[in-house]
Amino acid sequence: MNNIIAKDAQKLIEKGGITVIDVRTFNEYEAGHIKNAQNIDIQSPSFLEKIKTLDPNAEYIVNCERGGRSNKAVEIMNELGFSNVLNLEGGILAWRKERLPVERQ
Repeated sequence: MNNIIAKDAQKLIEKGGITVIDVRTFNEYEAGHIKNAQNIDIQSPSFLEKIKTLDPNAEYIVNCERGGRSNKAVEIMNELGFSNVLNLEGGILAWRKERLPVERQ
């Protein structure tokens, strides 16, 4: 499993060329998320369908609240042939703990 800490994730995001996928529920996402993150709820019946529409060769950082759901999402993505997927260690809670910016809907 490829994990990344919040500060390193922020550096990659600022550099550009990486997509952030937030696998929390829509309500959790609305309460605060990483800028430009795509919300694809891992608990949704359409999760696999939506993930399969993504480019498996692109680079991704996946996050949830604490890291459990995103860890599972990364495993699924790897099984589907994605090769450049990182799990945000500690999730959005770790992101906030580092005082990194979040957006609200």
